[in-house]
Amino acid sequence: MRIAIGCDHRGLILKQALIRSLSVNGHQFEDVGTNDTASVDYPDIAVKVGRAVASGKARYGILICGTGIGMCIAANKVKGIRAANCGDTFCAERSRAHNNANVLCLGGDIVGEVPALEIVNTFISTEFLGGRHQRRVEKLDIIE
Repeated sequence: MRIAIGCDHRGLILKQALIRSLSVNGHQFEDVGTNDTASVDYPDIAVKVGRAVASGKARYGILICGTGIGMCIAANKVKGIRAANCGDTFCAERSRAHNNANVLCLGGDIVGEVPALEIVNTFISTEFLGGRHQRRVEKLDIIE
């Protein structure tokens, strides 16, 4: 599976750990940065990941900043993106199953490496349920 991934300076360590862990399972990444701890503006990274997912270059996106909030707000500005800021596997599962989320946002200052990997694995392995949820997602598309 191809995943677009990006972070700001607060999410660099977690991003690197996720790429290492997920690569073992054969996932491919489009890493849009950042790649050092110098301060960067999270909207620039979020837009790159959002566009990669919206264009079909990546199936899912992962964004990491200090809390995940800024990345989530920015990613949701990209047409076709349904980003969810998830701090546990329950929210990751529901964001996919009920909301058909396609970008996962994580807080690098909040979620440790092991829980983050569990959250990501849950997110990418959960299928959208459709049914009554499809109608709701279609309403989101109309709002865009």
